[in-house]
Amino acid sequence: MRITLVEDNISLAKGIAYRLEDTGHAVDILHDGTEASAFLLDDQSDLIILDINLPGKDGLTLLKELRSREDMRPIILLTARAQTEDRIIGLDAGADDYLIKPFEIAELEARVRALSRRRTTPQRQFQNFGRLRFDAPARQLFADGNPLEIPRRELSLFECLLNAEGRLVSKNSLLDFCYGVGADVEETVVEVYVSRLRRRLKPYGVSIRAQRGLGYQIMTSEAE
Repeated sequence: MRITLVEDNISLAKGIAYRLEDTGHAVDILHDGTEASAFLLDDQSDLIILDINLPGKDGLTLLKELRSREDMRPIILLTARAQTEDRIIGLDAGADDYLIKPFEIAELEARVRALSRRRTTPQRQFQNFGRLRFDAPARQLFADGNPLEIPRRELSLFECLLNAEGRLVSKNSLLDFCYGVGADVEETVVEVYVSRLRRRLKPYGVSIRAQRGLGYQIMTSEAE
């Protein structure tokens, strides 16, 4: 799953991102509310973790903007405000959950898992591709009904290619999806992951084609 994290505490943001990425999610980090407002207009994230006290545009204003344009992605608010009234204001503004600082990262992970299970887009929960079946919230790929052991980065790459529905996906797009926008990772890493994933999927009639200078696309043997 792709997550946008808006948190101005740099060390906290890094800690949250590290734990979420370690469980297979891609995380985009922003530290300013105004920048986040522009970023969230056309990003591809599935869930938003949003601090209330932000420089530029505050989190509640940003939350109201998202809901006013019918952006119904799950949103978890982070705040140091512990009063019941403050929580009510956040939930009434459209937040799906509310976490008071300081908190244990394990609790945030649990709430992310809970919201991923509650997403109201069943067509995205289970995606079939030839002999493969992908359960996005559970981060599990099945072949002929049996679970496959796929390393998390390769699984994220597979998810990005699958979501493209046969269209070409550039190396930069794959990097952004797997690591988050702006991550300091060389493009050659994509080639390594594609090669490994290609070998894992070949027995099930699924191939990953490369078009030099353009990117990659995933196909079944029936489509070739």
